Amino acid sequence: MAIIIKQKPAYPTFPVGQEVIFSVYNHSIVTTKTNVKYIAQVYIDKNPIVPNTGVGFVGEFKTTPNGAGYGMFDLSSIVESYVNADNMANISSNYKGVFIGASNPTPLHLVDEYSRNQNIIRYFAVVFRTEYLDGSQTPPIVIRAPDFDVTDEMKIWNGYLKETDAINTFSGNFGYRPDKFFLNKLVSEGDTAARWLTNAPDDRYALPTDYGVASLMSFPYEGAELHHIKLTYFKNNGQQVSEEVDNVYNKGGMGPYQSNSDWNILHFGCYPANILAWSATFKALIDDNNITKYIVVGQNVDDKQVTFAFTVNILCPNQKGYEPIRLTWLNQWGTWDYYTFNMKSSKSISTKGSTYEQLGGTWNESTYRPNSYKGGKKSFRVNATEKVIMNTDFVNESESEWFEELINSPEIYILNGFKTDSVGSALTTYVIPVRLNTSSYTRKTVANDKLMQYTFEVEKSKTLRTQAV
Repeated sequence: MAIIIKQKPAYPTFPVGQEVIFSVYNHSIVTTKTNVKYIAQVYIDKNPIVPNTGVGFVGEFKTTPNGAGYGMFDLSSIVESYVNADNMANISSNYKGVFIGASNPTPLHLVDEYSRNQNIIRYFAVVFRTEYLDGSQTPPIVIRAPDFDVTDEMKIWNGYLKETDAINTFSGNFGYRPDKFFLNKLVSEGDTAARWLTNAPDDRYALPTDYGVASLMSFPYEGAELHHIKLTYFKNNGQQVSEEVDNVYNKGGMGPYQSNSDWNILHFGCYPANILAWSATFKALIDDNNITKYIVVGQNVDDKQVTFAFTVNILCPNQKGYEPIRLTWLNQWGTWDYYTFNMKSSKSISTKGSTYEQLGGTWNESTYRPNSYKGGKKSFRVNATEKVIMNTDFVNESESEWFEELINSPEIYILNGFKTDSVGSALTTYVIPVRLNTSSYTRKTVANDKLMQYTFEVEKSKTLRTQAV
């Protein structure tokens, strides 16, 4: 009897932040041999997996049979090491009308139109084998059985599950069903469209200077391919103006579909500062202060809706002159969420440094003379840390729930707004890593709290390192 896979993840595409359990069994070996080990040979790669070829092989892991004779593997800690957040735009994207290329690295948040993913999703497969100790030989040797079983090709992406996320179970397999993110439905046919990779509310808010992207799984299916994204602008008088952004290679998009995992998740620069870089129509509306909001939706080649629509409402600068602070953080589904804190904020700087006692006057010359700038206690080096306290505007309950992901996020940044600077300076002027000092979060509700506001404190991750004396 050959080795068989008894249990596996229920769905072939799944977030790495779930249990990745496999159970295997080899009756003829486990019941007749000694010192049996089950082996999992793991393959992860950007390209479709071809097991037993060495391509994409990342490691071999062993376990002993349990009391029932089965080998149980939880590969969560393995697979999560091979997917990460996209911080930089794909080199085939554009920034302020300039092709990025390999020599001009640019933060993802700033892309003009599209950027294919680079790190979020990978192909995944496992080959299972069995080995045992052959005691009939002197000395005993380890024998690896020739039979094996191979999983179907799967896809893993950089998401995680919350306790409230539904886990489906059937035929002994379990897992999170990700179909809601797939481009396999058409709204015009009465089905549900693909959701964007976020839990952000469908009503979002941004200043004209705010950057950011929205992301979606871009697997093409049965006429639901993302051909373009439609932007519908609403003027002050209610009139609408629309334009489309084709999903093509020279705009950082997909072009002809390829099997490489870079083509499986797509980012779109959907916020005002991104659109200002390429759209003359949008720029004219902003310059004339003649726009209230716009709607973003994905469509196929026949202009049928294939994604959920969301609205970006244009914020006005705070009338009290408060400095806006825009945060971006890694969300549950491995992409980026944004919020602009447009109310009162405050900044503080704390310093820490080494001191020494300096002799007064000149001691290394032919004569001594006093010097007013020498002598006494001096700072050898001063390191400064900046903290920022920010306040939200009044928020609704969906936003209140959404902020929980900010508290839980492992990556948080301050994202500076649009600047009329050179393209080459984008790498250092826009994205500031921070650490959230707010360590607890109480979700507010309208019933309990009426008008809801939140206060968050962040600390810049990098210290300002001054000169050494």
